[in-house]
Amino acid sequence: CFQISCQGATSITTFAVFLCDKIGPALCQAVYERTALALAREMKEKIPNFNGNRSFLEVCILRYLAREEDFEKFKEYLNCPGQFLQSYIKTHVERYCSGKDRRLENCLDESLTHYYESILSAVSASTKVIQDRKDRNDKISLWLDEFCSALEEVLSLPRRDLKGIEHQEIPDMEFLNNAMTEALAPLKAGIKEDFASADMSSFERQPDTILAEQFAGCLEQCPFCGAVCTNTMPNHDGRHRVVFHRPGVFMRWRWYKTDNLVIGICSSLVASNCRFRIGEDTWIPYKTYWNAGPPYSTWNILPDPSMQAYWKWFVCHFKTELEKEFNGKFHGRGEIPAPWYKITKEDALAELE
Repeated sequence: CFQISCQGATSITTFAVFLCDKIGPALCQAVYERTALALAREMKEKIPNFNGNRSFLEVCILRYLAREEDFEKFKEYLNCPGQFLQSYIKTHVERYCSGKDRRLENCLDESLTHYYESILSAVSASTKVIQDRKDRNDKISLWLDEFCSALEEVLSLPRRDLKGIEHQEIPDMEFLNNAMTEALAPLKAGIKEDFASADMSSFERQPDTILAEQFAGCLEQCPFCGAVCTNTMPNHDGRHRVVFHRPGVFMRWRWYKTDNLVIGICSSLVASNCRFRIGEDTWIPYKTYWNAGPPYSTWNILPDPSMQAYWKWFVCHFKTELEKEFNGKFHGRGEIPAPWYKITKEDALAELE
């Protein structure tokens, strides 16, 4: 500001450079924010896995896991479904943006052009408003008011940050308009040059985070089988519920005083005379499971013997890994029914479809 006040006639150019230095960081932030939103919206529209609802995405994830046949990935999904969903979306976003068609760089260029044109328009509009004001001597202060006002919904450029240069005497507003136009061109070129090395870490708010928010829902897991609540609202009213429950082995349930892993589903058990233990010696009938208190009482589990073919296939396919993981055996009361072994992966996937 001191330099500008000492420069006389050349102060207009220095003023423009100073202002562009203030605009630069705000412009970069705006470009990356707009690009993140644009990429999330584009993927939601163009990638089949993401153009449905949360339940449809869950089906896509199960389909992906079956095709991968990687037990470690299944473990992550079963134990931390929310974390796995985030990872699944992030992987797809990175793959989408790193393709040969340079989607990330092109989208950044488009956002930069959009904001650059908005800034040029604000410069021109502000100059037109002020240049005919013969009644005011503080034209630069008025010009800055107009300029920041025109950009307030475009860039985060607080007017208070420019108070140090608002008292300059610059009578030639047309010269200021040209000086700003000239100073903005190298600013745009410098930002554009940085796009060549941009990657997902360049975003303050990641596109995958924005996309994942569109599939936000309740992530509470059934305490008996680990199935995720299908309610689309976090912290929703009422009890949690799912359409299909899963074998109890996924939550490490075993039959009392045996190594028999539980393959039954809780929606069948709530219609039986079986009991489950909480604590050291408290037994609760499955029929009145809610008497066990939270988290059991926060669920609405209706009697239903239906189990997806998918999980029957999974138990058979990963029998050895599951026995090792849960330190038990599929025998005795946990014997796998013979018909389960006849279910193929194709059968499981076809039922999902």
